[in-house]
Amino acid sequence: MSESQFLSVHCHYYQPPRGNPFSPASLVEADAAPYPNWNARITAECYEPNGRSGNYKLVSFNVGETLAHWLAEHAPDTYRYFIEADAENRKQFGVGNGIAQPMDHTILPLARRSDKQTQVRWGKVVFNYRFDRPTSGMWLPEMAVDTDTLEVLVDEGIEWTILTERQVEGEISGAGPYWVELPSGKRIKVFLRDESLSNDIAFNLGRFGGAGRWARQVLGPRKKDAGELTLIATDGETFGHHWSGEEQFLHWLLTYEAHAAGYEITSLARYAREVEPKSKLKLRENTSWSCEHGVARWSTGCSCTAGDSTWKGALRRAFDNLRFELDEVYLDEAKHLGVDDPQRLREAYIKVELGLLPSEQLLQDQEIDLPPDDSLRLRTLIEAQFYRQRMYSSCAFFFAELDSHSTHYGIANASYAIMLTQKATGTDLHSTFRRELAIARGNDLNTGQAITGADVYDVLQSNLNTES
Repeated sequence: MSESQFLSVHCHYYQPPRGNPFSPASLVEADAAPYPNWNARITAECYEPNGRSGNYKLVSFNVGETLAHWLAEHAPDTYRYFIEADAENRKQFGVGNGIAQPMDHTILPLARRSDKQTQVRWGKVVFNYRFDRPTSGMWLPEMAVDTDTLEVLVDEGIEWTILTERQVEGEISGAGPYWVELPSGKRIKVFLRDESLSNDIAFNLGRFGGAGRWARQVLGPRKKDAGELTLIATDGETFGHHWSGEEQFLHWLLTYEAHAAGYEITSLARYAREVEPKSKLKLRENTSWSCEHGVARWSTGCSCTAGDSTWKGALRRAFDNLRFELDEVYLDEAKHLGVDDPQRLREAYIKVELGLLPSEQLLQDQEIDLPPDDSLRLRTLIEAQFYRQRMYSSCAFFFAELDSHSTHYGIANASYAIMLTQKATGTDLHSTFRRELAIARGNDLNTGQAITGADVYDVLQSNLNTES
């Protein structure tokens, strides 16, 4: 690297696993009108115009697999913008500008170690599948982190990740990278986003008066006190969806105004390849970028969302108890059928999900030979494990109300895992799960009437009975 000061903008692009796993019908979300659903609306407002503007080749980015899958199927031209941007960076700089994220946007500090491993491993596989190369870095969902999560990243060959300033302790001078040393004796590179600049863009972008004014009045004057690298990291949907038309802000900032303010644009992967950490920082455990209470927003509930959020704790308990029961059935059946490594077998299922391997060949690919009935039963339980993982998507717990699209989808994925398990083994976990969901209490967004998670579950089951 030269003696210049550098600026990198990292955009986190993600949408939750929308839709009902029981139904092949097209996704319809009435509140996304005039578009059929929120994926389509955000594509029109953000993903497509940013691609058309050439912004993806200028930023550092990650694209969640649930979004990448939807784009590849429903908006292939927009999907190609991401793929081509990474390829262009590889051609020009010898390193791509995309990085991976864990598969289902799970809050990793709240997950068991085996689930952290599965999420990270799946994230690596889908990134390699999409971008035709391995990843060096990994975005953590909601930047939620604990030491065990970093240990898993390092064990899985991840070289670096991104955190925000209040998640660490120590002397900070710019974005780094810095070393975080781990109890195992290993260490990982960490970049720190400039929290003030990032939040300013996230929450005030539409009031800036353009990229030039912001660069002159905010970015330029802080240059003398900044470190060698300044990192802005925010939701990519900020540019066009959260703030309409502001993909142009991103474009002009990175093509002209940041240069005029004295910065050279780089991607984090390129900077990580060329610059080694010079100092160490200490991790603050169980923290995130969007909850002042650590990770309470996705566990017990907290004042980060309005109203009574204790439903989140009840929902998580219901999911956790279901997870234990689903895992017990799967592990018992796998052991009975002579499977040596049930976790490895579960993780191999990602090839089926990506369409790289027919389900019928999954066990053969893992050198497991079973009679047809046993094979079908085991494969069905493995599929249940996939949806069991998916129910923990962070968006199921993120918003203020129990009666939100994403929470409905989380419950639907849990229900689908229950259905598959019952289909495979006859074990019926519906009544226990429904009873525990009844403890989660919220309000109907349309009527204001009190509802419970069991009510959401009953509506789902009623719709299924109607469809059948």
